[in-house]
Amino acid sequence: MDISKIPSPCFVLDESLLRKNLELIDRVQREAGVQIILAFKGFAMWSAFPIVREYLGGATASSLNEARLCFEEMGVKSHTYSVAYMPREYGQILKYSSHITFNSISQHRRFFKRTAAYTPKISMGVRVNPGWSPVGTALYNPASPGSRLGEVAENFKGKLPEGVEGLHFHTLCESTSFDLEKTLGFFEKDFGAFLPQLKWVNFGGGHLMTRQGYDVEHLIGVLRAFRARHPHLQVILEPGSAIAWETGVLVSTVLDVVKNKGIKTAILDVSFTAHMPDTLEMPYRPRVQGADAEPAPTAKHLYRLGGVSCLSGDFMTEYAFDAPLKPGQKIVFEDMIHYTMVKTSTFNGVTHPSIAIWRPDGRLDVVRKFGYNDYKKRLS
Repeated sequence: MDISKIPSPCFVLDESLLRKNLELIDRVQREAGVQIILAFKGFAMWSAFPIVREYLGGATASSLNEARLCFEEMGVKSHTYSVAYMPREYGQILKYSSHITFNSISQHRRFFKRTAAYTPKISMGVRVNPGWSPVGTALYNPASPGSRLGEVAENFKGKLPEGVEGLHFHTLCESTSFDLEKTLGFFEKDFGAFLPQLKWVNFGGGHLMTRQGYDVEHLIGVLRAFRARHPHLQVILEPGSAIAWETGVLVSTVLDVVKNKGIKTAILDVSFTAHMPDTLEMPYRPRVQGADAEPAPTAKHLYRLGGVSCLSGDFMTEYAFDAPLKPGQKIVFEDMIHYTMVKTSTFNGVTHPSIAIWRPDGRLDVVRKFGYNDYKKRLS
């Protein structure tokens, strides 16, 4: 990827890297005998869906908009789950869904008759909460005490709701195959009595199988073992991060360098709060090409990286560079395609980065540019 050819600011997906991830994911689903589907909440770059469709046959949606996007751009009906469905939207949800999972038994009760009467048939499920998660960050832990996500076992009172054909759990986040194995122990312990009555189970997302060091063979073994115990069940996984993990960058440019009591801040044409919100929410420290994210105290060229918005906290603490930074110099943030793009905003009216695909033949395909009308039409 030739950074000099990329306009700034711009998200750039590398098609070859995306295909590499999808090839591995496809191998897992073939060798394990499971179905892996795309989770739009992690990757909804629909200009890349023609590539995704070559490897994956389905997708999961968490809203009417995502379900419609699935139908229109993936060309399939979605596996739809929402924390709560809006009655005024539910007719459209039915239109775009092959599966509908309810977050609670009360939601199932409210929408059961409409769903059961719909033609063609929609398979119904309920999200369950096994009560354990390896996720340490509370913001991302679906099994934290008092979680609103999924029903705990005792709420079923020993009986599946009418018409339920599947159970869904999602307690992982960028986790390992060993975390999945442990989760399955809790799931089968609490909900195993229901499994003979079901047609499918959905293991949710958080399976970061494309991360370097992830034990793919162990994952395949865990999935095969579960299927051997329950051969009548279709097993579904819906990873979010794994699809586009390490497949692209966010290219930015230094606009100014501000000095204040010995601290130098390079002001960029991007914003952490608007364009990289996970860096502040999770929080995590993004990797920057050519910079040390954990500099030694003796490092010479230390710079905060500051966003262009007026939020005081729109910055990352010091990175070390090999040479002084100057206006016009490009700064490249690594691994910015999964989750980042789906969370961006136009806070402060800052320019939203363009979206591009770096093709295998070395061509940069700019698939979307943003302007004033994109900002204006979000408001009234």
